[in-house]
Amino acid sequence: MNVQISQNKRWKTSTIFIKSVLDRVVAAIALIALSPVILGVAIAVYFRMGHPIIFSQPRPGKDCSVFTFYKFRTMLDQRNSDGELLSDAQRLTPFGKFLRESSLDELPQLWNILKGDMSFVGCRPLIVKYLELYTPEQLRRHEMKPGLTGLAQVTGRNAITWEEKFQLDVWYVDNWSLWLDMKILFLTVWKVIRKEGVSQANHVTMEEFRGN
Repeated sequence: MNVQISQNKRWKTSTIFIKSVLDRVVAAIALIALSPVILGVAIAVYFRMGHPIIFSQPRPGKDCSVFTFYKFRTMLDQRNSDGELLSDAQRLTPFGKFLRESSLDELPQLWNILKGDMSFVGCRPLIVKYLELYTPEQLRRHEMKPGLTGLAQVTGRNAITWEEKFQLDVWYVDNWSLWLDMKILFLTVWKVIRKEGVSQANHVTMEEFRGN
């Protein structure tokens, strides 16, 4: 029994290593191949929304270690008279909405993948303050690197509840494989083409998670 457990652990470790190598190699190739697109989007963001071009934010990754997460800016920095940011619906521009629907805003995360902060497939990295709101079971989503896409994204993206998202995330952590990753990547392309689940009902993105 112990021999079988040891063999399973070695197999899982070697598969994770293969996944990590593939992530970085493909990310490097994608950054080179898509550099004209990335440059074009960056110029468009600058002229339509100004500086900064890149939105960066600390996000928790594997084992809850915090890294700097990157994506193209899709919202204006508009504030009310008290200096507080306006709602997402008020700050999201038509061009920003297009970037989100087409997932072009996610292209800078190829750099996160190349650095090893993220994977192509995993659980989407959320904001740091959510860490203290998770149940112990939900916190297990951080046992693997966060992903550019994931099972929750191809199952409903922002159109499903937080609880459903986290159940899918934990299921992925327990059942992931390279074959499952390939299937999720294929379904991601299909979802992006169909522009499904970009936002939750009555929200331009997703309502804030407030715990269970």
